[in-house]
Amino acid sequence: MSLSKHNYLNKENTLFYILGGIFISNAILAELIGVKIFSIEHLFGLDPVNMTFFGKSGLSFSLTTGVILWPVVFIMTDIINEYYGPKGIKFLSYFTVVLILYSFLAITLAIHVPPADFWPKSHLSTGLSPGDYRNGVANYDSAFHLVFGQGLYIIIGSVVAFLVSQVIDVYIFHKIKQRTGEKTMWMRSTGSTLVSQLIDSFVVLFIAFYIGAGWDMRLVLAIGFVNYIYKFTIAILVTPLLYVIHNIIEKFLGEEVAERLKREAMG
Repeated sequence: MSLSKHNYLNKENTLFYILGGIFISNAILAELIGVKIFSIEHLFGLDPVNMTFFGKSGLSFSLTTGVILWPVVFIMTDIINEYYGPKGIKFLSYFTVVLILYSFLAITLAIHVPPADFWPKSHLSTGLSPGDYRNGVANYDSAFHLVFGQGLYIIIGSVVAFLVSQVIDVYIFHKIKQRTGEKTMWMRSTGSTLVSQLIDSFVVLFIAFYIGAGWDMRLVLAIGFVNYIYKFTIAILVTPLLYVIHNIIEKFLGEEVAERLKREAMG
């Protein structure tokens, strides 16, 4: 039987597949690349700022590279919420957690399988990687372990924070929309993101570093606050993009289908 008879590829299903694929891939990639810490100040050629919060000084915008992709997840969360409602975004969130855990399980397996005898030093002789990076890595297998071998508490913290923030985002988004209707999309989208990411910023650090590494609570709060300043700023800056994507989707679906999906999402 053909796909068309099953109606798998109508516009509303196609849109869900596309938005869901972008949502899931960016969430997983953010987890995997998040092991690297980068400096926002250095990115723009500035000296590190010296902030003090909760009695902790010398704080700057040194963030996990995962935050580069999380704004995409924020946007997809709100767009999927708009057209497919709590059931759609909760399904994708739970499924994403399963895939994140599967990814870490696959990485753990890859870390612990024994390397071929030649592989740990192969990068030094093949010339497949740039010279500067070749000379900076003595053992390829050890580097692989260090980069991908994230601690258990970091994995647990990131997954729990992701789930909690998504549930809160969905709840606040629909509470605002129930009160305001179709107007003020910026309010429900940005407002839900600002609140959910406030929770996310502290939950992941509390589990990963307060419970998992024994950090001082003031340090956890201080770093969480710095992270939230970044997320707050990005949430505001990407708000116009929500309207651009919304308009593209409205044209793709057509007025009748778009209105029906939004009514069903609120139902």
